[in-house]
Amino acid sequence: MTRNIFIVLLGASLFCSCRATKKIQSAIVKKDTVTVVAPPLDTGHEDSMAVIREHFSQLEKNRIDFASFSGKLDVDYEETGGRKLNVNAELRMYRDSVIWVRITAIFGIEGLRAYITRDSVKILDRQNKIYIARSVAYLQEIAALPLDLPSLQDLLIGNPVFLTPDISSFSKSPGSISLHGANSLFRMLITMGEPDKILRSTKLDDLDEQRNRTSYLTWGDYENKKGVTFPQKRSISVAEKKTLEIKLNYKQYEFNETLSFPFSVPKNYKAE
Repeated sequence: MTRNIFIVLLGASLFCSCRATKKIQSAIVKKDTVTVVAPPLDTGHEDSMAVIREHFSQLEKNRIDFASFSGKLDVDYEETGGRKLNVNAELRMYRDSVIWVRITAIFGIEGLRAYITRDSVKILDRQNKIYIARSVAYLQEIAALPLDLPSLQDLLIGNPVFLTPDISSFSKSPGSISLHGANSLFRMLITMGEPDKILRSTKLDDLDEQRNRTSYLTWGDYENKKGVTFPQKRSISVAEKKTLEIKLNYKQYEFNETLSFPFSVPKNYKAE
């Protein structure tokens, strides 16, 4: 289970594949477990495209830029059937270079440590004394998605994920505006606050009806620290043949400091 939490934390939870969670037993649920009701779409083409360009540009402008990032957070995990888990995580990253994660449970006992680069994924399973070394394609295999280091870092830092400019329409409601579109993988519903233009939520539905996957992500409790507007709270709701609810709550974080990434394999660990 700790290894599953690691996968969740690194973004594969966006659309969990059955392979990634084959140990989890759950009932089949309807795709629309997470329901997002959008207001009527705006249909004035010329004006609509101008609004879309303006708000998409603002999304790009508000992306969090960083050289390095470190944080400590609580991770709450719940799956269909009522199984729950709460762990603490320590995260360190150099942009476009490395992700380092350490997960601890009760009494601060370390359960797992991971080191991810553009080319490789290395995991120390402390509970079972197992060392796992794979190419970065391991993450793509788990999630059946084109995950890479930059997309994982976007999720962890609080940037939009799988965002492309393929936006076709928008809708408004009091205090928010939503952009609607689709790319080669998903139908997208991206909601921003008004007038702050800050990302609030994203709903992604898989275009492959046989997969029947949907995910709803939210960002909240924004704080401006040293010129960076950072969402301290995230939630991820996923439904396919099961439901997962994940909440990330950052307790502390820092940008652009010098970091270390301790990772060594004990001699008594078995390679898997």
